[in-house]
Amino acid sequence: MFDYLLFLLLLIPCLAFSAWASARVSSTYSKYDRVQTRSCMTGYDTATRLMRNRGVTDIAVNRVEGKLTDHYHPARKQVNLSMSTYGSASVAAVAVAAHEVGHVMQSRTGYVPYKIRNVLVPIANIGSRLALPIVIVGLLLDIFWETAPYGEWAVYVGIAFYGLSTLFMLVTLPVEFNASRRAKKMLVEEGILTQEEVPAAGKVLSAAALTYVASLLISLLYFLRFALIFVSLVRRD
Repeated sequence: MFDYLLFLLLLIPCLAFSAWASARVSSTYSKYDRVQTRSCMTGYDTATRLMRNRGVTDIAVNRVEGKLTDHYHPARKQVNLSMSTYGSASVAAVAVAAHEVGHVMQSRTGYVPYKIRNVLVPIANIGSRLALPIVIVGLLLDIFWETAPYGEWAVYVGIAFYGLSTLFMLVTLPVEFNASRRAKKMLVEEGILTQEEVPAAGKVLSAAALTYVASLLISLLYFLRFALIFVSLVRRD
């Protein structure tokens, strides 16, 4: 019971931090979406120019629904920019577009954390959806079917899945920070942003990075909770 109460006490501030990070991303983007770039280049212009000048000609730049739904889809060879980014010539829009191109360049240069994250994607997707249900089913089996080890096995499998999902989030942090560093460098090299405009772009990218930090903290906390369940089962045996 004490472990569970401690878990809740730690979870509440983590959830609060996550909510604050999400709100900060939205407010920071909205603030700098009202600041037009001196180059007058849109998010689409930025993405196409950065890739073309680096010899990337096989990646399409598409527009997708939503706000801040920007992402790079390596399997489909697409940089997908949200409605708020695609046609906007704001500092926020070009920063986000350049960040996605940063992922393209990570793929092209063989950036190791990016390669590791791609390997973990399918496992992380499965783990994030099924880990908790598998652990719950395992605990129920352990309670009602004490003579068989199937419950314990299910718990161990669920914890392993969640551990891989947490590892994915951990690897995601350097990938996102590196893409942002690449983005700021490319924007200056191409003259899309001036040195005076880069700090504003950095604030947009840093705010977005906070959401990944928040997700990692929550994931680590849940993994710790699962690890304590694992320890309790081992000690019982």
